[in-house]
Amino acid sequence: MGIIRDHPELALFLCLAVGYLLGKLRVGPITLGGICGTLIVSLLLGTRHVSVGDDVKTIFFAIFIFALGYMAGPQFFANLNRRGLRYGVLSFIELVTVLVIAYLIAQLFDLDIGTASGILAGAATESAVVGTATESIGKLSGLTPHQISEYQGHVATAYTVCYLFGLITIVLFTSQILPILMRINLADASRELWAKMRGDVPALESDEREALPSTVGRTYLVTHADGRTVGEIEEASGQRVTVERVKRGGKILTPDPGLRLTLSDLLLVVGRRGPTIEAGRHIGPETGSVPGLDSPLATRQISLTDKATTGKTVDQLQHDHPEFLRDGVYVTDVVRGDQDLPAAAETVLRRGDVLTLVGARSGLDKLTKKLGSVVKNSSADFIYIGFGIALGSLLGQVIVRIGDIPLSLGTGGGCLVSGLIFGWFRNRSQTFGAFPPQAASTLKDLGLAVFIACTGLDSGPQAWPLIKQYGALLPVAGILMVLIPACLSLFVGLKLLKLDKPLLIGAIAGQQCSTPAITAITQVSKSSVPLIGYTITYTLSNFLLPLTGPILVGVLGSR
Repeated sequence: MGIIRDHPELALFLCLAVGYLLGKLRVGPITLGGICGTLIVSLLLGTRHVSVGDDVKTIFFAIFIFALGYMAGPQFFANLNRRGLRYGVLSFIELVTVLVIAYLIAQLFDLDIGTASGILAGAATESAVVGTATESIGKLSGLTPHQISEYQGHVATAYTVCYLFGLITIVLFTSQILPILMRINLADASRELWAKMRGDVPALESDEREALPSTVGRTYLVTHADGRTVGEIEEASGQRVTVERVKRGGKILTPDPGLRLTLSDLLLVVGRRGPTIEAGRHIGPETGSVPGLDSPLATRQISLTDKATTGKTVDQLQHDHPEFLRDGVYVTDVVRGDQDLPAAAETVLRRGDVLTLVGARSGLDKLTKKLGSVVKNSSADFIYIGFGIALGSLLGQVIVRIGDIPLSLGTGGGCLVSGLIFGWFRNRSQTFGAFPPQAASTLKDLGLAVFIACTGLDSGPQAWPLIKQYGALLPVAGILMVLIPACLSLFVGLKLLKLDKPLLIGAIAGQQCSTPAITAITQVSKSSVPLIGYTITYTLSNFLLPLTGPILVGVLGSR
């Protein structure tokens, strides 16, 4: 144990490794997850008085919260519209309800600030609240250094217990109980909604591909089309196919619309399967593969930067841009932030969404110029990221007093706000400030894991006495703070907002930012449809819930 005390870096990474290993253990649909596992291991190791410097904790929390805001920023601002705010009602219910319940529990049971904040963070299964609350406690006036250390330790301990019970509750409630309360079979309801959105096109699993792809290329020998131009061939199909290549003898010709075809020319025609086959009747017999004539279909990821695309469905986008149909280009994936959405006809698009387009290269070039820009995330722009975190830290130092209550965003809240703004601003053009999604996700997870490990190590000595003191209060509070806002959202979503039931179930998981819950929901539903509701509330709650830490600490600190 002496070597671990003398080398805190060893303790830190040991907590990460063993914690994430523990987090992989599964009981039915429930897994603890790496963050909760790390906190449990670090609390246990912390009882041996192993600690890491506070500066390490602060730096990694700033990295985590900025990356979180950066990833959520584009869709957070995009959801500030009528449809987004409609779902946002559920996030607001979550925000108000957990704050009120945490305050009432603190008053009824005379809890200290740290324990009340830990209950709030754990029951809401929002790890970021641990950081914002811990930081706010450190800035309270009138507390001794010993009290600050003790209360900050209580945050981590109460969070661990409440998180465990809150996690189990939200996963079981959304994936198992809600479908029963709604009197639906979630898989059937999701399939029906998908069919309605896609026009009865069946959904594919992640490891499946279409046996008969929608866009195809065929080669034809010119017989019937002798003397006709390339433009006439394309017009005869209603502009639903394109002639990509023309081979005459040993030469490859540019397929300009005015190029007149001659007998025995070879044509590569690309488009939707039906029109491409039909075009062959006007050109001549189909041939096998022709060397030098093949033009493979291209795949391209583009970010929607055209403001006119916001609020349109995939179907409307394809209707407004005939290049989709004419050039044989189709949307295969829609990514919003770090969430994959179904490329359904009625999936509503937002500025900043990343679309995967597949089709002929000429069609892709035309659509890219009209809709946005090619996603280029080969390396992170550390100039942009560094300034963003620095400005967020400065913003967090501002203190606003409402009466006798001092409120401050702290480094965590400040970096969250700056992350939202910097992420949104980058998303407007995608030409600067690159922060590749995989890199952002890795830094986000690493930053939170290191912060949680540091917090657990510091809090280890206070953990067991706090659990003995409050007994059943912590798990009961964790369960109630999940069920009460979820039930309120169920009533409001069904009776007032009239949301589709699979989308509402996903939105309730999203309002609590519960990735394990949406994972269990998609497993039960055998569909990604609930993700449509989840992404909106998840984005809004990711911003709102971390702010509850400073608010609760400020209110309780004024008592």
